[in-house]
Amino acid sequence: MKYDTIIIGAGPGGIFSAYELSKLRPDHKILMIETGNPLEKRRCPIDGKKIKSCIRCKSCAIMNGFGGAGAFSDGKYNITNEFGGNLYEYIGKEEALDLMNYVDDINCLFGGANTRKFSTANSDLKRVCLQNDLHLLDASVRHLGTDVNYIILENLYAHLKERVTFKFNTHVEMIDVHEGVYEVKTKDESFFGDHVIVSTGRSGSKWMQDICSHLGIDTKSNRVDIGVRVEIPAAIFEHITSQVYESKIVYRTKKYQDKVRTFCMNPHGVVVNENTNGIITANGHSYEDEALFTENTNFALLVSNHFTEPFKNSNEYGESIARLSNMLGGGVIVQRFGDLIRGQRTNQHRIDGSFLTPTLNATPGDLALVIPKRQLDDIIEMIYALDKIAPGTASDDTLLYGVEVKFYNLQVSVDHNLETCHPGLYVIGDCSGVTHSLSHASASGVHVARVIANQ
Repeated sequence: MKYDTIIIGAGPGGIFSAYELSKLRPDHKILMIETGNPLEKRRCPIDGKKIKSCIRCKSCAIMNGFGGAGAFSDGKYNITNEFGGNLYEYIGKEEALDLMNYVDDINCLFGGANTRKFSTANSDLKRVCLQNDLHLLDASVRHLGTDVNYIILENLYAHLKERVTFKFNTHVEMIDVHEGVYEVKTKDESFFGDHVIVSTGRSGSKWMQDICSHLGIDTKSNRVDIGVRVEIPAAIFEHITSQVYESKIVYRTKKYQDKVRTFCMNPHGVVVNENTNGIITANGHSYEDEALFTENTNFALLVSNHFTEPFKNSNEYGESIARLSNMLGGGVIVQRFGDLIRGQRTNQHRIDGSFLTPTLNATPGDLALVIPKRQLDDIIEMIYALDKIAPGTASDDTLLYGVEVKFYNLQVSVDHNLETCHPGLYVIGDCSGVTHSLSHASASGVHVARVIANQ
């Protein structure tokens, strides 16, 4: 039960810390504890026929298990310091980019070599956006697709299982430290290690808060992003997605001076449900294999909400809005843009009469009853702004799925090594509040692995 390093969480951060540490220190005894299933056993019961909505499994197969919440994402690795987290503030901009490129090399080595890498460099889109008061953020994007992303994870697991001890379906209840040795407690047993890497992802936000409180680690409140997932005919954004694939476009609204951004663009993709702590929200996937393409493209429009004293529970604010959607629609609500503008509730008859076929079986309804007016006004203004560079975005038949919420962990107090006030205890990935993307989380795992290896 004694290990050199214990990694809690088998998401991107945990996987790449295990990969790098086992590579640099083959003699290192590593344990990885994961609350979910191995990759091959991760199956969501929703089939659209017998089971049409979330039945709240003990461990959500979409959010937990080997590969983390990113296992069934569309596998976009954004190599940039402009978004996806602020890892560069801890380790430096050049080092952060080097680590993200290193992660990209590993993904290519394990099955992603034939996927395409996009870039905003020398793109006409940037000029067109600026001419219409929109701002395109710079990035290189490796699109793996949900299908290729899964293959890479399979290959990484096959590589790691010979070098790392795994314990799946195991929930860590608490972490204690005794004279420099860490005790990781589960329901039935305890494990001991000289180093602990916590990488429990966004779904482990509440758990991380309890751990920090128990160990006296400082945290501060972060933001929450609230919005919708937009679905349009793929042809409307084809001139954009063919150039840069994942375009991060930011707009400052005239009415409130709020920033709205596009997020997680999925050309020819599908809209899906996502379960976060029992709350059903919208998300999107896309594929590398053209045989799996749909005729639609989807992306999120998110409004960032930053709170000041005395309010500190930004995630609870987002959860309350998502719960309202679940209460009214039994899950995700879908509304036609034209109906929203005219103040009409969308019904199944209007959906069936549209020229756009939805890719998610959501409940037709009225998002104005769910999303606060300020955020909804921001989203409507952003859709009209995007219509200037992609005419047709503001069509009556454009579908809005709500709500989409991006929760951010409390920002954990860590140093340049991502080490807490307790020597040997590291917090990486999205549960740290430092990273918010696959590439940044993976890079943080490599960084900490190298720190431990050098010791």
